[in-house]
Amino acid sequence: MKKRTKIDARGAQCPGPLMELIAGLRNLGKGDEVEILSNDKGSLTDIPIWAKKAGHAIEKIEEIQDHYSIVVEKVKT
Repeated sequence: MKKRTKIDARGAQCPGPLMELIAGLRNLGKGDEVEILSNDKGSLTDIPIWAKKAGHAIEKIEEIQDHYSIVVEKVKT
């Protein structure tokens, strides 16, 4: 069963949200997801670029009021 973890990185500046995402993915299994909340606009480019290089999938990017929600699926173990 797919597990989803939420990380609230609002207020953290680049590369903080990305570092929190990487740490969160370490504890998950293949197919699990992390939803990271960030108000750092750099996350919109940094996280997808890193995910592609690392072999993970971006499931959704959404702007919600004053922050962004980015959902990353762990594809590689």
